[in-house]
Amino acid sequence: MMENQPHTIGSLFENASSYLETRIDLLKLKAIDKSSEAASSIVSGLATVVLAIFALVLLNVGLALWIGDLLGKNYLGFFAVAGFYILLAVLLHFFKDSWIKKPMSTMIIKKMLN
Repeated sequence: MMENQPHTIGSLFENASSYLETRIDLLKLKAIDKSSEAASSIVSGLATVVLAIFALVLLNVGLALWIGDLLGKNYLGFFAVAGFYILLAVLLHFFKDSWIKKPMSTMIIKKMLN
């Protein structure tokens, strides 16, 4: 019985070591999976935002020219559009936590935990 004990203890340590290495590898793979998922979401989101910005710029130029045509002076249309964005920026400044920070934090946490 005593001669099997060192072999059993050595086997136990070997199995524990193997288990630990496997768990570490699994954690690394899960971290890589979450990181790659987050990175791909960010890249696709940025591509969408860039295209939306181009469309928004062109839409704003058209809107400014149209408003300027209605008001009789093109520059007045650009002032009107700029005034709208200044108002939007002021609102965003005061409500940034509830409109942007909290929803973005929640979305990022959900992405990382799923």
